Amino acid sequence: MSSHPPADAPSTLRSTLLTACLALVFGFLGAAAWSYSGLADNRTRSFLLGNPDLLPQMAQAYEEQEAAKRLAQMGDEVFAPFPGAVLGNPKGKRVLVEFTDYNCPYCEASLKDVNRLIAEDPELKVVIREWPIFEGSEPVSRMALAAGMQGKYRAFHDAMFATGDVDAAAKAAGLDMARAQADAASEAVSAEIARNLDHARALGFTGTPAWIAGTKPFGGAVGYDKLKAALAAASVAG
Repeated sequence: MSSHPPADAPSTLRSTLLTACLALVFGFLGAAAWSYSGLADNRTRSFLLGNPDLLPQMAQAYEEQEAAKRLAQMGDEVFAPFPGAVLGNPKGKRVLVEFTDYNCPYCEASLKDVNRLIAEDPELKVVIREWPIFEGSEPVSRMALAAGMQGKYRAFHDAMFATGDVDAAAKAAGLDMARAQADAASEAVSAEIARNLDHARALGFTGTPAWIAGTKPFGGAVGYDKLKAALAAASVAG
């Protein structure tokens, strides 16, 4: 399995954000330092050198803030699952959206965190958005959606991450293969994959896994604690 998503200009975006944040830091801190001592350049430089993690944190916060604004403009479509493509309680009151790719090792690593959250919360609905961005992933995503149409998405999803083989996963899930192959090639599945790509681009996601909890979109294999905290914050806000 590949370990890097295809380039979608994420490094350029990150560089632009870091440059913008750097300008802001120099502007605000420099102005403050100048007003107190006239040593704006030296104070700002010392501050940044002493806090090298500040700029990436600011860039990440800015990305998440802008993604939240875009999410607010998108409506509820991104929270509506493709038929069957849900983990946990399909009627659950708490919703986590995951954009995933079966050839993404970080998605595989996140599976245990998602399963733990589901096991702990009977009201959790995890809406899966198939986003095949790695080479060779689209046929697998199509089969997963076809499995959802047979009510066997979870079985295929878990088996695919466990085996890494689409035929073995389909067999383990007990799919009707003739129907699954027809459904995988259907316009409904093609439209869903295209829709997920549009959603991901609109939210500024550059790789998998990517998440939405409440009104907060964020990316990366962030781990159980951050996912749980995001869901808790969404429940309070809701």
